[in-house]
Amino acid sequence: MKNLVQLCFFILFGLTACKEVKKTNNEVAETKQEVVYDSFGAKVSLDGAITSEALLSKFKMMKAGDSINVKFTSTVKDVCSKKGCWMRLSLADDSETMVRFKDYGFFVPLDSKGREIVLKGKAFIKETSVKELQHYAEDAGKTAEEIAKITSSKIEYTFLADGVLMTRKM
Repeated sequence: MKNLVQLCFFILFGLTACKEVKKTNNEVAETKQEVVYDSFGAKVSLDGAITSEALLSKFKMMKAGDSINVKFTSTVKDVCSKKGCWMRLSLADDSETMVRFKDYGFFVPLDSKGREIVLKGKAFIKETSVKELQHYAEDAGKTAEEIAKITSSKIEYTFLADGVLMTRKM
């Protein structure tokens, strides 16, 4: 008798546990997936970061030699394929900023391309030499023909990051 009661209990439990819940049109099933960040370098918080578009506006008001301390968000466009020692980040209007890391003190994952990030550090305008541009192209895995096409220096929006938060690749 005791076994029969236990059997009935398990059958009843199984039926109610597997019961499909029907939602009405007014009910919306929300599944919020928490965004997880990896931290590199100095500690960075999410609050107070400006957009990449706002940073571009600030860059456009600067001249070579000017610098500002800022925290901003962006997307990784390219990363050093050898060590993760630099990144190129999207701004607006197909513009980008070249990011290096303070004192060469930390690197980011080689698979960072496309990930969302928050950076804190110093933004400035820099003229980058042909030799340096060719070195970056080599690090990025460009072909010898692509590297040979780099024949003039470039005025660049540059960023020296103290710290980086990067969305974790799931």
